Order: sequence, then C-alpha cells, then structure tokens
Amino acid sequence: MEQNFKNHTRFLLSYHVILTLLLLSGLIGSFVNLYQSIGTDNLYDASLLLLLFVCCIILFWLTRAFPLKAQDRAIRAEENFRHFILSGKPLPKGLKINQIIALRFASDEEFLDLVQKALAENMSNKAIKLLIKNWKPDYHRV
Repeated sequence: MEQNFKNHTRFLLSYHVILTLLLLSGLIGSFVNLYQSIGTDNLYDASLLLLLFVCCIILFWLTRAFPLKAQDRAIRAEENFRHFILSGKPLPKGLKINQIIALRFASDEEFLDLVQKALAENMSNKAIKLLIKNWKPDYHRV
C-alpha cells in the first residue's frame, strides 16, 4: 500500500483503544473500591489495587514514550545525514524535532526546499506534510 498523508499514522486498536479503556475502567473501579472500603477491613487491599492500576498506567505511558523518543533521535540523525549528503551542510539548528520528523517523508528532490521553508515560516509538522508532493514512505517506525 502506498503511504501518504491520509494513511501514514500508526494506529493499533488493541493498544490505543482497548488497552486504554481497560486501564481507565480499572483505575475508576479501583477508586470506587477504595472509596467504598473506607472504614472497613478491605482498605489496605483496595489501596493496593489502586496503586497497581496507577503503576500500570505509568508503565503503559512509558512503554510508548521511550521507544518514540529513541525513534525521534534516530530520525534526527538520519535526516541530518540526508541533509548533509544533499547540501554538504548539517540541518539548520532552528528546526524543531517535529519539523524534522515531518520532513522525513519528503523526497530528496523537495527536501532541501522544504527544510528552508519550514525554517523560514516556522511551519507545523502537519503543514510540512501537506506540502509534500512525492511522499517517501516510512514503514519501519514504532
């Protein structure tokens, strides 16, 4: 399948929807359980259950955040190298990581012009992606 602006995002139903809903419902249920356990012998168990769900939500967040940060660093290095190959200079310092991430989808023919435009106009990643004419797909992302 050809990748483009409309279909380039990565969405996993099991992670982004189902697991999110399960964790949130478990967290809400553990709050309710803790509240109902106030003044009973189950207060300790209820507080441990709440703590467990808080830990799961933190873990849920970090298992996504850490790989994305590593991927962002790899993209910055790859695009800096590509810019150096095409222009003989490293990427301009003023580019933000979100702009660099968006620029990775640009073909070599339009990459340098888009870098300058993104820098001069402080473009958002969405605006950069919308300007790309020849989409360079990335099928190996997290």
